[in-house]
Order: sequence, then C-alpha cells, then structure tokens
Amino acid sequence: MAKKSSIEKNNRRRRMVAAYADRRAKLKALARDKSQPQEIRFEARLKLAQLPRNSSATRVRNRCELSGRPRAYYRNFRMSRIALRELASRGQIPGMVKSSW
Repeated sequence: MAKKSSIEKNNRRRRMVAAYADRRAKLKALARDKSQPQEIRFEARLKLAQLPRNSSATRVRNRCELSGRPRAYYRNFRMSRIALRELASRGQIPGMVKSSW
C-alpha cells in the first residue's frame, strides 16, 4: 500500500488538471498558432508559465485503484500487476484465466 499522502497528492493534481484544462488548452493553442503575431504568442507562453505546475497533465502519476502502487500499472484495468494477479486468481475478472503450457 502506498503512502496516503502520495495518493492524496496525486488526487489533488488530478483535480487541478481538470480545473485548469480549458485555460491551458486555449493558451497552448494560441502559443502554437503561427498566424498570430509573435508578441501575442509570447504573452500566451508567459501566461501558461504562470499557471500552477500541478495543473499540467504530465504531473499526474498513474496509480493502482486498489493499492495506490505507482509502478507496473496496467491502463486497461487501472491497477497494478500485483492487484491484477490477486483478482484474477480469485476469479473476479471475467474472462481472465491463468496461462499454462
């Protein structure tokens, strides 16, 4: 089990990303638009830099829904390999069987 503080910090980042998503998208589009004058594009980049760092989507870490483990994360199941194996062994994931050859 991961530390509660790490899990909560990541959840705060997720909420902040959602809150600033529209603002960031508009500023990024303006900064990339080559048809705009260079001054306007530069101002957009400055405003983008003034936004909180944790409002960037790259700061969010994928974590297991059950244990909070940050590594060996499977996107399809939104859990780590350890939690996935436990649930699969108990037969709680439909269609998943243990391989043997």
